[in-house]
Amino acid sequence: MTPAERFRDVYEEHYPRVLGYATSLVGRQVGEDITSETFTVAWRRVDDIPHPPLPWLLGVARNLVRELRRRDALRYLLAAEEAQRIGSGGQTDVVDVAAVVTDRHIALQALASLSEADRELLTLIAWHGLSARDAARVLNCTGATLTVRLYRARRRLERALETAQAPEAGPSSEAASVNAVHTSCPPHGQGAPA
Repeated sequence: MTPAERFRDVYEEHYPRVLGYATSLVGRQVGEDITSETFTVAWRRVDDIPHPPLPWLLGVARNLVRELRRRDALRYLLAAEEAQRIGSGGQTDVVDVAAVVTDRHIALQALASLSEADRELLTLIAWHGLSARDAARVLNCTGATLTVRLYRARRRLERALETAQAPEAGPSSEAASVNAVHTSCPPHGQGAPA
């Protein structure tokens, strides 16, 4: 049996089970991506696939899910640190541990209220350390567009931080202010805002 035939047999027999497992962990859409990556690994390592292959395939899928979650958590935390930095005006020498924990919670709250496009943009700059020019390449837009989006994302983050710090603001007023902010920015991937 050739490696291609072995892979075909493994794929045809086990694809539904791997997809079901991945979907149970991360949902259908991401589960399909994880399953695709799992079989990409299987193709590259077809000679290493043990018999029976299912436990090995599920182990690969599990590792891919863990790596995805780890990357997402890191991105989120680093973007939260950027939110905290912006909220503190760039001052980083805080000695009160309770204040640091409170600030971190507020920063996470503010960050969670932003759109995915804003979080992605802030993460590219804060976590990945990309310049505006490099981030513009990643997002497939001009440097000018990126600069405007970054400015607006930072302002929205500042407003979200203010909202998160104000205990008297009710949930309905917070949601209304966040929605008003999001409608003022064009969808991700379009030209420069007017």
